[in-house]
Amino acid sequence: MYDCIIVGAGPAGGSAAYHLAKRGRSVLVLEKEALPRYKPCGGGVSPQVADWFDFDFSPAISLKIDTIRYTWKMEDPVATKLSGLEPMWMVQRDVFDHFLIQQAQAQGAELHDRTEVTGIEFQSDRWQVNTANGPVMGRYLIAADGAKGPMAKWLGFAERKRRMAGIVEVQSTAMKSDAACFEFGLLKNGYLWNFPKADGHSISIGTFRGNDSQEFGNVLDDYATRFGIDLKSAKHYTHPLCLWDGDQKLHTQNALLAGEAACILDPMTAEGIRPSMFTGVKAAEAIDQALAGSTNALENYTAIVQDQWGKDMAWAQRLAGLFYRVPAVGYKLGVKRPSASQRMAEILCGKLRYSDVAARAMKRLSTSLIPGMGG
Repeated sequence: MYDCIIVGAGPAGGSAAYHLAKRGRSVLVLEKEALPRYKPCGGGVSPQVADWFDFDFSPAISLKIDTIRYTWKMEDPVATKLSGLEPMWMVQRDVFDHFLIQQAQAQGAELHDRTEVTGIEFQSDRWQVNTANGPVMGRYLIAADGAKGPMAKWLGFAERKRRMAGIVEVQSTAMKSDAACFEFGLLKNGYLWNFPKADGHSISIGTFRGNDSQEFGNVLDDYATRFGIDLKSAKHYTHPLCLWDGDQKLHTQNALLAGEAACILDPMTAEGIRPSMFTGVKAAEAIDQALAGSTNALENYTAIVQDQWGKDMAWAQRLAGLFYRVPAVGYKLGVKRPSASQRMAEILCGKLRYSDVAARAMKRLSTSLIPGMGG
């Protein structure tokens, strides 16, 4: 009998496992893959996450980046050095996720990888989690099994209203760069991003309005060719992202949703690692409080995520809806403004919120669409 069983060993599951184990709770993490395991992901991490832990993440960071570069159809570049901020982390997810789980194990958490969950049953006051290796029991359950995992459905949540964004990732050592690059204009309703790593680059592509990914291949091929990359010799993946799409209930009987299972990705940038780790930290706090006798701890978890993340994502969603509808205007009036890159970096680093800047940015974009009002 464990105090808590966590399904999924990604950033949300690892964060929850660490903080629960550190509080002296018995924790079991179930992961269907063998760790370390590859995960398609651009791998950009906000340094803000270090504030939530008491250990050094350096061994899990591939590269630190202090320059952001934007282009419009590979031209009209804007490059900005981050001022007064910690550099962004570039990570390989197999290394990063495994490192986080290892920190949880050092605090006493158990890991059963290569263990696929086949079903769950609530029995009186505990969860029975059935796996291919036999059943395990836990008083509480955290579903951190990602965008495609079955746990949310098994826990009785209705089909969640969410918009899926596609990702294609290519890894290659053909390019050399010290900047995180964002390309607008080549892809309708989205953008491409190119994150350097110590041993190469990760190029990703995603749409933020609609669900059509049919043009991904041609656009990615065009983008990669400009950097001298032959896609035929590069690793090529597709992976869905669950963007935040309004406040949703994240708790049920003795169980919580965390990470992508909770649909918490930033609808403007598709940032996912920081919000996943945030929900993992808050889920651990809630489960610990519930184990200590608090009757409304799980309900409070939903309220905390909605208040501390969801409210700001509502602004991000409004801004994204306008920006990706008129990206050329957005690039001219938003991205190219000298302060824009700095402000976005401050948002990613937790120093600013969308609510601090979105209303003004949206007014600027909207005004430019009214005949005779554009500047």
